[in-house]
Amino acid sequence: MAFLILVIGDLHIPDRALDIPAKFKKLLAPGKISQTLCLGNLTDKSTYEYLRSISPDLKIVKGRMDVEATSLPLTQVVTHGGVRIGFLEGFTLVSSEPDLLLAEANKLDVDVLCWGGTHRFECFEYMDKFFINPGTATGAFSTDWADGDGEGEEEMVPSFCLMDVQGISLTLYVYQLRKDANGVENVAVEKVTYTKPVEPTGP
Repeated sequence: MAFLILVIGDLHIPDRALDIPAKFKKLLAPGKISQTLCLGNLTDKSTYEYLRSISPDLKIVKGRMDVEATSLPLTQVVTHGGVRIGFLEGFTLVSSEPDLLLAEANKLDVDVLCWGGTHRFECFEYMDKFFINPGTATGAFSTDWADGDGEGEEEMVPSFCLMDVQGISLTLYVYQLRKDANGVENVAVEKVTYTKPVEPTGP
């Protein structure tokens, strides 16, 4: 059985969203997920209990809205197979420019860095490392939104990620709740793979 790791963040329940979408909850049935990495902004106890019900192995870092959770660490690192995975909410970063994320990954000595706080899904490979932002699992709005096009607030697409690590290879499954032209919501799944570079051995 695959060891699936859930990467989820920016929930903001009940301040900015009522709940995790029902179509996501159907996918996140207890017994399927081995470990959960929560990137902060959990903000309520019932959501915490829900995440614990998905997988008792729940790792959480402090988000900018987790003001009462004073004991939460700002960063954590887990190791699966030959891959080290670091995660943080991201409010300690000046921006999410690739070079700053790379510096954070090097500081934590990780192959994969998960960060949140932007409410938008993103993933890319840079300088042999893999960077993942799972977006917002609830579609909660972001107070940082500012693209300067003057068109008002952007609607966030709810999303979360599952990771399957085998040895030095990671398969990322991205789940996004998208609306079609008629406003009907459907879950779109995208698959991205990353393989950690192998250090050359001497003669």
